[in-house]
Amino acid sequence: MLHSKYIVFIILFFLLSNIDAQVKLNKSRLPDKDNPFNNDSSSIKKSKGFKKLATIDMYLQFNIDKDSILVDTTISIKKNYKFNYLQKDNFGLMPFANIGQTYNTLSFDPIESVTTPLFGARARHFNYLENEDVKYYEVPTPWTRLTYKTAFEQGQLLDAAFAVNLSKQFNFSIAYKGLRSLGNYQNALTSSGNFRFTTNYKSKNGKYKAFANVVMQDILNQENGGLNNDDIENFETGTEEFLDRSVFDLNFDNAENILVGKRFFLNHSYSIIRKKDSLSKNELSITNIISFEDKYYQYKQDSPSNDFFGNSFTSIIKDKTTLENFETQLGVNYFNNIIGQFKLAVNYKDVNYGYNSVIIFPNEYIPNRIKTSFFGLSGDYSKSIGLFNLKTKASINLSNEFKGSFVDATLHYKLNEDIDLKGGLSISSKLPNYNYLLYQSDYVNYNWNNFNVFENVRTQQVRFNLESQKYFNASVDVSNIDNYTFFNFADTVDDYKVIKPNQYNNTIQYLRFKLQKEIRVGSFALDNTIMYQNVVSDNKVLNVPAFISRNTLYYSNQLFKKAMTLQTGITLNYFTKYNMNGYDPLLAEFYNQNEKELGGFPVLDFFVNAKIRQTRIFFKAEHFNSSFTGYNYFSAPNHPFRDFTIRFGLVWDFFL
Repeated sequence: MLHSKYIVFIILFFLLSNIDAQVKLNKSRLPDKDNPFNNDSSSIKKSKGFKKLATIDMYLQFNIDKDSILVDTTISIKKNYKFNYLQKDNFGLMPFANIGQTYNTLSFDPIESVTTPLFGARARHFNYLENEDVKYYEVPTPWTRLTYKTAFEQGQLLDAAFAVNLSKQFNFSIAYKGLRSLGNYQNALTSSGNFRFTTNYKSKNGKYKAFANVVMQDILNQENGGLNNDDIENFETGTEEFLDRSVFDLNFDNAENILVGKRFFLNHSYSIIRKKDSLSKNELSITNIISFEDKYYQYKQDSPSNDFFGNSFTSIIKDKTTLENFETQLGVNYFNNIIGQFKLAVNYKDVNYGYNSVIIFPNEYIPNRIKTSFFGLSGDYSKSIGLFNLKTKASINLSNEFKGSFVDATLHYKLNEDIDLKGGLSISSKLPNYNYLLYQSDYVNYNWNNFNVFENVRTQQVRFNLESQKYFNASVDVSNIDNYTFFNFADTVDDYKVIKPNQYNNTIQYLRFKLQKEIRVGSFALDNTIMYQNVVSDNKVLNVPAFISRNTLYYSNQLFKKAMTLQTGITLNYFTKYNMNGYDPLLAEFYNQNEKELGGFPVLDFFVNAKIRQTRIFFKAEHFNSSFTGYNYFSAPNHPFRDFTIRFGLVWDFFL
C-alpha cells in the first residue's frame, strides 16, 4: 500500500519542520498581538528587529485552471459541511456505514466535459483525485496543514500537506491522505492512500510557466454484499441482540476490491508576445500538456459466492481490469483586449484498456482489449464586455471508433455588488464508460462485449444560477439525455441477482432546482438547502428522490476576548422515499432497481466546532436520533446507514 511507504517519511518531515518553527518563534519572542495569523489579518505587521511579516492573504492555492483561492483558516458552517472523508460538501451524497466506503448519489449531473469513456468502478472513484482536484501553491513561508478525524472502530483519517517556495519563482508541495477504518460490520475494512506531489515554476521574466504533479493512489474496501435478506427484519425492528452490528450474517465475508492508480502530469507554456502592462493589446503563448495515467481495478474472493453472483469458471475469483491512458496537447493562446482571448489546440490520445485473456462462449466471443489512438481538436474563448463575461470551450475527437464532442458556454452578469447571474448551455456526446463496453470476470454472468452495440450518450443541458448574500442562492438545470446507459437489475435466477449494462434508447428529461438561504438573527443562524428533482421517461431507468434537504440551526460567537471562535448547532438531513440504487461490489458500481423504496428517514447531527489561533476543532454526534426514530435507515438496499456515533477531528495550520 502507498500509505505504508510514505506516511512515516511525511510525519517525520512535518515534525522536524515544526520543531524548527518553534525554535524560530521562541527566538523571535513575537507577541501574540503581532501575529498576523491570530485573526486572519490581511494587513502587514512590523516588529522590532523584523522586516515585513507574511500575511494570510499571501498564501495562495490554485487548481489546473489557475483559479486562485486564499488559504483560509477561518471557521464557518461551510467548513463544517466540508469536514469529511472527501473534504468537500457532500450534499446529495449518501455515505455507507463505514468511512471510506462508497456513496449512493441522491442527485445526478449528466454533463461530462470529457469526450472519451471513463474507467469503470465508479463507486471507488469518489476519493480518487483527478487533475482538477490537485492543488498548486504559492506561499511566502513554508506552510503545513494537518487534518485528522476519527474513524469507526479501529483506525483514523489523516491528511498531511506541506508547501514551500524555494524562491519567488519555484514552489513544491507534498501531501498524503491516509485512511484505515475497521467498521462496525464484518468484513467492512477500508484502507486508502492518496499521495500528491506538485510543483510550479515561472521564469523571472514571466515568459515560461510550468505546473506538474505526480499522484499515486490506492483505495481498498473489503466487501460483504450487505445484510442477508433474512436479517433485514432484525435490523429494522431494532432487536437488542442485533444492536451489536458485528453479529449480523452478511452475504459473504471473503471479498475485497481495490482501485490503484498513478498519474504524471505536466502543463507548461511559453509567451512569445507578452502583455507588459494594461496598455498592451496583444499576448501570444504556446502551451503544451502531457498526461500519463496507469490504473487498475481488481476484485478478489477466496471462494465464489455462487448464490449471490451466479456460476463461476474458477474456485478462486480474481478479476483485474487495467487502463493505460496517454494524452498530450499542443496549443496556442492569443489575447487581444478588443476581441478577447482564444485558445486552439491539437490533442492526441492513446488508450489501452482491458484484460489478459479472451473468453469464448458457444454464441459469443469476448475480446480482451480496447486499444486505440486518435487526434482531436479543442478550443476556448472568453471575453468581458462591461458587466458581462462570456466563457466557452469545445472539443471533438477525430476518430471513427471513438466519436465524441463537447461544447459549453457560460454567460456571467454581475447585476450589482450583491447579485451575480449566470446562464449556461452544455452539449456532449461520448461513448459509455469502458466497463459498459467490455467486461470480463471469473463469474459467468459478468462477461459482455458492447463496443459495437452501444451508441454515444448524448446530453443537452440548460442551466441558470443566481448568487446573492442578501436574498438567496438558486440554481436550476434542465437536461435531455439520449441513449442513457446504466447497470440494471435485470432478473433473478436461482435466487441470485443478474446485473447487466443496458442502454435506454428513448429520451429522458431531467429537472433539478436547488435553493440555499441562510437566515441570521444575532449570534444565531438557520442555514437551509433544498433540492427538487423530476425525471420524465417512459420507464424508470433513472431514479432520484423528489426532495433533498439540509437544515442547520447553529450558534456562533467569539469568546475569551476573541481568542476562540465557537460554533455549535444541529443539522437535519432528509430525502424522500424512492427506488434507491443498489450496489454491486464486484463491479464497484450502482445499478438501477425498482423493487424496493428506501429513504424518508431523518438524520440529526449535533456538532461543536471551535477555532483557536490556527487550529480548528470539530466534534460531532452523528445520527444521534437513530435509536428513537426507527431503524429504517439504509444507504442502499441491504446496506444500512450509520448508527449513532461520536467523532472528533481537527485541522492544524503551521506557518513558519
